[in-house]
Amino acid sequence: MIGTVHSSYVVGNAVHQTYNRAFTMHGVSHLRLTDNVVYNSKGHSVFIEDAIERKNQIKRNLVMATKSSQSLLNTDQTPASFWITHPDNDFVDNHAAGSARYGYWYDLQVHSTGPSANPAICPENARVGIFKGNHAHSNGRYGLRIFHAMVPRKFPCDPIVFDSARPDDPFWQNPLITARFDDLTSWKNGRNGAIAETVGDVRFHNFKTADNILAGMEFSLTN
Repeated sequence: MIGTVHSSYVVGNAVHQTYNRAFTMHGVSHLRLTDNVVYNSKGHSVFIEDAIERKNQIKRNLVMATKSSQSLLNTDQTPASFWITHPDNDFVDNHAAGSARYGYWYDLQVHSTGPSANPAICPENARVGIFKGNHAHSNGRYGLRIFHAMVPRKFPCDPIVFDSARPDDPFWQNPLITARFDDLTSWKNGRNGAIAETVGDVRFHNFKTADNILAGMEFSLTN
């Protein structure tokens, strides 16, 4: 809960056989979480807590065998190797393998929560950081899951306004911001390589998916 931590880092650690999370980012921004290994943890392994955490760099981490927990949050019963409540964080060259449910779960919140609760923070509609070069395999359901909504726009807490008099520029008062997900390799997951629920201008670029039981990629509802 100490805010901006430009000089802080968590590098080169191994966490294994734990009954709780491996790493929790709580009320911090600009933290570097790099080159760590997590094996056989319970609940979300890498955990972004209050949905106010931004600009953190999560790179080259290996997370394996994330198991469900009945004693943490409800969402920990369906755990992710990387649980992401605010999209403006960078995920680069990470590996998520063998989670009970998800590899990367963007479970974006309407507003920030807990000690950081603030109605002026609207993660569902905030800009998305870098997501590039990540891998997900052998997860119980999805390699990458975007749920509930991801509709990034210029003013995250304001609605999108459609003006019928301006059909060539319908979002003129609050334009959408493009969110790119690049170079995901996702295979042998129990349902999909990647799934997005309710999204705006969200683009999957250069994905490689194989051997997923239901589908390689799926979009449920686009705005």
